[in-house]
Amino acid sequence: MKHHIFIAFFLLNSVLLFSQEKKIQILHSDNTFKDNEKYPNAIVALGNVLVEHDGATLACKQALIYQEANLIKAFGNVFINQGDTVTQHSKYVHYNGKTKTAKSWGNVLLKDSRMTLATDTLLFDRNKQMLYYEHHAIIKDSINTLESDIGKYFLTENKFQALSKVVVTNPDSEVISNHLDYYTDTGISYLYGPSTIKDSINSLYCEKGYHNSKTNISHFTNHAKIYYDDRTIEGDSLYYDKIRQFASATKNIIVTDTINNSILKGGYAEYFQKLDSVFVIDKPLAISLVEKDSTYIHGDTILITGKPSNRIVRAYHHVKFFKKDLQGKCDSLYTNEDLGITKMYRRPVLWNEENQITGDSIYFTSNKQTQKMDSLKVYNNAFVISKDTIDGFNQIKGKFLYGKFIGEELDNILVKGNCEIISYNRNEETELIGITKMKSSSMTVQMLNGQAQDIFFITKPEGKTYPKSKFPKPEEKLKDFLWREEERPLKKEDVFKHDKGDDAMINAIIQKEITAKKEAREEAKETERLKELARKKEEDSEEK
Repeated sequence: MKHHIFIAFFLLNSVLLFSQEKKIQILHSDNTFKDNEKYPNAIVALGNVLVEHDGATLACKQALIYQEANLIKAFGNVFINQGDTVTQHSKYVHYNGKTKTAKSWGNVLLKDSRMTLATDTLLFDRNKQMLYYEHHAIIKDSINTLESDIGKYFLTENKFQALSKVVVTNPDSEVISNHLDYYTDTGISYLYGPSTIKDSINSLYCEKGYHNSKTNISHFTNHAKIYYDDRTIEGDSLYYDKIRQFASATKNIIVTDTINNSILKGGYAEYFQKLDSVFVIDKPLAISLVEKDSTYIHGDTILITGKPSNRIVRAYHHVKFFKKDLQGKCDSLYTNEDLGITKMYRRPVLWNEENQITGDSIYFTSNKQTQKMDSLKVYNNAFVISKDTIDGFNQIKGKFLYGKFIGEELDNILVKGNCEIISYNRNEETELIGITKMKSSSMTVQMLNGQAQDIFFITKPEGKTYPKSKFPKPEEKLKDFLWREEERPLKKEDVFKHDKGDDAMINAIIQKEITAKKEAREEAKETERLKELARKKEEDSEEK
């Protein structure tokens, strides 16, 4: 019984649905007839044919209308109008009134309020308000021209889903992909798979992201890269603003300087093309690539500015650098790559071979071709220490120090102002023959294998050479001696090590600098005040 009720219910619903189906209505035709032999079950309509179905009209030169099947086959200058929102021209159309689907072919041209679509063959599903093509189409809106071999257009969403050989062009840019979703109302393309964007300035690549052709702003993920004339930027996520000529990168970023052969890595970067500057934070690392001896620089922040011919590298806080023949540490660092000059500030220390070099600030120059050290200047509290092979420490101290390098080693040193030296003197068999301790206002030191070989005092020295047994123990180390070997980066990975106590010492130096600047400003103000008082007194005396 239940089975019969179900069948009856199904048949009733089928009848109701069938009765609700809207039939294709013939509104006009110059000539209408039937020819069952030639066109079984069809009405033949000729000349100025106009039919209507569910709010849409179709006009053509001739048509075969199948009323029972609710089908129409239209030929010659076919024109479809859906509620004045969508119009379409083509040579041929097959339209199914039951499914409300149309297949059009032959110079298809479809328009809505936002775009024009041209293709050879087009499927139109009126229920889903979706167009589908698979034989190449060209779509134009107010901003872009889109071409692809396969695609769908969702009318209610103003969305194109384009597949296979997709190209979106406008006067400012070109987008090339094999899969993207493009919205005609916003001008935004969502990219999937390998995609390239080229504008008048740069080229971009990603495998996922979006590009706004109205604002020229893009955001990319998955193997994202931006190619500039002299740089390539890549990262897990990239943001690009063409108008501002600005880009930012997040996570696993790599900035490659293709002219100066260097790489910048870190967790976050910003690049300003107009200023030719890039800064990196979150474990930044600058690498200057040389075939056998690359330089690795780390700081909390690394800033690189300037044109390729005059590029400046700045690093701030917890700065360390590593090179096979040279290592260093300071709070802030400045390098002019063109001049080969590097300046180190706030507790700087430089290690070359066996020598530790410190001072209030250290400047050194490198040979541009070989990247090897050329010369050295240490300003205020200069101190050079090297460990003797067996016993104590060789030490050179003065107010200023100037050094010259030959190859990879410190060759000779000129020291000026309050000079002091302790030298462990050994013969050719490395036997200790004496310990020299001297003072002078200035002196030069000839080095060999990181040790003082010959000492020349420019002014009369004080002191003497002791046998080891007679050398006073309390005098083994000069005042302010500090051996900082534990801070030395011995491999490139060590540049990321932060040493205990650094922050407190650097903060103390910064506070001292702030106080000194404040006092200098106050002194300058007082000087100006006194000058003004003197000027007024002079004017008063002249009036009297």
